[in-house]
Amino acid sequence: MDVLKSFDLSGKVALVTGCKRGIGRGMAEALAQAGADIVGVSATLEPSGSAVEQAVTALGRAFTAYQCDFSDRAAVKAFAAQLEADRVTPDILINNAGTIRRKPAAEHPEEWWDEVIEVNLSAQFLLSREIGRGMIARGSGKIIFTASLLSFQGGITVPGYAASKGGIAQLTKALANEWAGKGVNVNAIAPGYVATDNTQALQDDPARSSAILERIPAGRWGKPEDFAGPAVFLASAASDYVNGEILVVDGGWMGR
Repeated sequence: MDVLKSFDLSGKVALVTGCKRGIGRGMAEALAQAGADIVGVSATLEPSGSAVEQAVTALGRAFTAYQCDFSDRAAVKAFAAQLEADRVTPDILINNAGTIRRKPAAEHPEEWWDEVIEVNLSAQFLLSREIGRGMIARGSGKIIFTASLLSFQGGITVPGYAASKGGIAQLTKALANEWAGKGVNVNAIAPGYVATDNTQALQDDPARSSAILERIPAGRWGKPEDFAGPAVFLASAASDYVNGEILVVDGGWMGR
């Protein structure tokens, strides 16, 4: 096998949730560079003319936009049904959409807990189940979750987020155990501290930001483009024997 050709995604369709900005946009653009057409979905994604659409189409790839509120279970089910009605059959599913709420556990509203678990875990299971069913029938597919360092650690003041990302790690392994033998690879990428809007509160806190940077051997915050290579690897034939893996991309944080 030509190793470079094994990373080629020409002719593939990738559905990327949370693609409007940050890591999701970086992964969508990377998959397009590798040859995939992109189906993008986000709660506030413009029907046409978004920055991510412009970047993808500039690469000569097709981009189809959808909106979905992942905190609304009925909306997620309706979105899955709409994909079927539109005859969209993703070869690759990037489960990246997520949210975070910060408040000490003793003061953490249950409404925040419910919202975070719904967006970060339940919606991702539902979408994986619906799209995964078609992948199983075809005998091939790639599903990639966005996990977190908090899939391994507890974090501070983010109990719902930590619980959801721990769940994502276990969901990745559970689906891989069932689907690897059916031609569907299920894996996850666990980002470290990345300069996105989700971590803005940490970036703006001088003490926390300094403490974080001191622990990262690479000496910097991550960037969305740091996830281009890992995403293409897990979405391509290069990873056909990789199942249930949580690929940590963290500048060396977990090594400390």
